[in-house]
Amino acid sequence: MNQEEILVVIKESFVKILEHDKFELNERTTAKDVDGWESITHLLIINEVEKSFKIKFKLMDLMSMENIGDLINTVKKEIEV
Repeated sequence: MNQEEILVVIKESFVKILEHDKFELNERTTAKDVDGWESITHLLIINEVEKSFKIKFKLMDLMSMENIGDLINTVKKEIEV
């Protein structure tokens, strides 16, 4: 699965949890760029991403993520294991 395909699945998770698609996700997108992406919805989004890819993030990976690019790279690393 390449980065673009991973991004599509991640965006689907965001739309499902936030209940809107009025945002653009790219590698530099952060929580301040997306309306409704707050602490509680962040947890729900992460949970939905984990379910979508059938993975479980490591706590240290979650703590080091700063943007969507970091999320994509972590997903990619987990699904390639």
